[in-house]
Amino acid sequence: MSLLHLLMIVSSVALSATAQILLKTGMVSSGVKTAIESGKPMSILTVIATTPSILLGFASFGLSVGIWLLVLARTPLSVAYPFVSLGIGITVIAGLTIFGESVTPQGAIGVGLIILGILCVASQG
Repeated sequence: MSLLHLLMIVSSVALSATAQILLKTGMVSSGVKTAIESGKPMSILTVIATTPSILLGFASFGLSVGIWLLVLARTPLSVAYPFVSLGIGITVIAGLTIFGESVTPQGAIGVGLIILGILCVASQG
């Protein structure tokens, strides 16, 4: 796998993980929480559709998809797709550091095994 292909894959995965973080940030914001608590569907949709971090999350997803399409055109799926799992590691770390979430020891081992698997795939491609 060329360095360019690797950079495209990592960029797509990083943008996808960033999208998750931005969407989570928006969904736990006070405005969205208040709208959800109101139980009014139109109010909820309006607030979600106008929350900057949610809009940035959608934009990040869109850019990620665009790059991913280029990856799929140039890289075997069996090599590229396992890298999507890197997003799990990124979002777990974000959950810990940004949102104060916790991870069980089994969860940490699982993420470590995922990363190990990605390294194995990367070394073959």
